[in-house]
Amino acid sequence: MRKAAIFSITVVLWALRLAGGASAQSTTGTLEFVARITPTAARPEPVRQFTFCILTKSYAEIVKEVEEKDAIPPRDAFIEGLKLSPELRAWLKNHDIMDLTLPDVDKAMTPDDIIHVPEFLLAYQRSNSGGVSSGIPKPKYADADKTGNSQKYEKQVNEYLAALKKFIQAHPETVSGVELELEGVNPQRKWAAIQNERRKRVQRAAPDIAQTKFLAARADTDLDGRGSVSGLAPGNYWISSLNLDAAAGDMRLRWDVPVVIQPGKTTRVELLNLNSTDAHGSNP
Repeated sequence: MRKAAIFSITVVLWALRLAGGASAQSTTGTLEFVARITPTAARPEPVRQFTFCILTKSYAEIVKEVEEKDAIPPRDAFIEGLKLSPELRAWLKNHDIMDLTLPDVDKAMTPDDIIHVPEFLLAYQRSNSGGVSSGIPKPKYADADKTGNSQKYEKQVNEYLAALKKFIQAHPETVSGVELELEGVNPQRKWAAIQNERRKRVQRAAPDIAQTKFLAARADTDLDGRGSVSGLAPGNYWISSLNLDAAAGDMRLRWDVPVVIQPGKTTRVELLNLNSTDAHGSNP
């Protein structure tokens, strides 16, 4: 009788242990995914032996936060720091133009702009030098008069500028090509360099932050493009390729796909062209 009681207690304890184990297992979930890329006019190809990160935060949001902490100067502040005339700095602030050498920039210049912005005036004079435009007014003032006879100098300068403005109004075609003479004062190269350096810093920092602060797991795909992770706590995750490109044919893709893990369940996700971003135009 006593042996039977001991046996019964043992069975109950084992049953409770098994039940507890099943309960513990049911508190986590599993993620299974398959990644495929479809090149243009071709069949889908599996993304083989590629490491995906399972993040607790969207990689796009991580990049955004890194960019906000490493902000480039506001456009107007950048322009104010340029070694240009006050008139050109004011013109740049009032126009949505940074590259002065782009075609059709000349169409944004009024006769008043050319007369009053020293860099534009010099570019216009150079563009129309050598007899390119007949009838263009010639300056009569001499630099020596600037100190020796300032009143005469100022009068002749104003007369020249007035005549030149009238000529430009009558011959707007003479403004064409002025942008070719503005390379020396073009702020675009410096502006692009600031943006490129910041982009490089973000490209270095964002993956590191993603993997040190928000990494839940890693998963390598097999030859069929399949990967899986078990033991994930319930919650929201993102399957991310970070800043790495998965390639097939003419396609270079990245993923940052949200998934929801539920306790005791397997979540299955397909990573395809439709839920990817083009690596050529994606964030760092």
